[in-house]
Amino acid sequence: MPNAIELRGLTRRYAAKTEVVALDTVDLDIAEGGVIGVLGENGAGKTTLTKILATLLFPSEGSARVFGHDVVRDARAVRRVTTAVFGGDRGLYPMLSGGENLRYFGVLNGVHGRALRTRMPEVLEDFGLMDAADRRVETYSKGMRQRLHLCIGLLTRPRLLLLDEPTVGLDPNESARLREVIAGFPRQGTTVVLTSHNLLDIETLADRVVMLAHGRIAHDAGVDDFRRLGGVEAVVTVTTDGSAVLTDELKALGAASTPDGSRLNVPVARWSGEMLARLSHALAGQRIERLDVRTSTLDEAFAVASRTETDAP
Repeated sequence: MPNAIELRGLTRRYAAKTEVVALDTVDLDIAEGGVIGVLGENGAGKTTLTKILATLLFPSEGSARVFGHDVVRDARAVRRVTTAVFGGDRGLYPMLSGGENLRYFGVLNGVHGRALRTRMPEVLEDFGLMDAADRRVETYSKGMRQRLHLCIGLLTRPRLLLLDEPTVGLDPNESARLREVIAGFPRQGTTVVLTSHNLLDIETLADRVVMLAHGRIAHDAGVDDFRRLGGVEAVVTVTTDGSAVLTDELKALGAASTPDGSRLNVPVARWSGEMLARLSHALAGQRIERLDVRTSTLDEAFAVASRTETDAP
């Protein structure tokens, strides 16, 4: 079976006063199944990559294949198995109801008759829009419009779903609901490529992280391995009665104390029996009221990785 995505020397240039290279000789294989998170600062090439995979842009050089189909020579075949959801307020007809929008785009995408009548209530129910199907889209909240975009995208049961910033502008409740829906796509046989500046999206959903910098792949790793790029696997927070003492032993572990002496934060580069013994010994004598451990975040790792790429010659 072919990979979901195969990129070989993929390059995309934009003509301007000074030529801009958005993607620079990118090689990448993505197997079918799962959720792949694509990270990068503004201008790193994320949206350009998504548009090439959606056949909205052509490569300047190199090749891109989706399930074995070349995005240039076999563009129609790529479109039959791919859906791109860019979201936002554009792309919907506000004076039509949600159901009417869904029906229109379904027919436009080749879903007709019984198949359309069957799929429409299924996706509306899945995305929690059944009760709002007869309402005009102009009355929808931003989160509801984003879910309607996904309804439209999922009508065709795509093998590859390209999501560009799916939770941008949504409140925490809408974002959480949308993540719950997206998490179910791989179980339905859909491979998801997710670009987002909200690293909670990536942390919650992705199995693998690909980071772009200056149009090239800077990092390609599992989520846990990417998280370790920050040099810290976890952070131990020790809450005291206000008498925390930053001893030399704690300083050697990289610990920091809050100004009021109520907490100590101890970074842990890698868990081991030796590290637990050192930490236990270093905390001896502290008047501990609570001890919390959290894994390092993708935000912390991304910040370190971004600084590294910025400082690179």
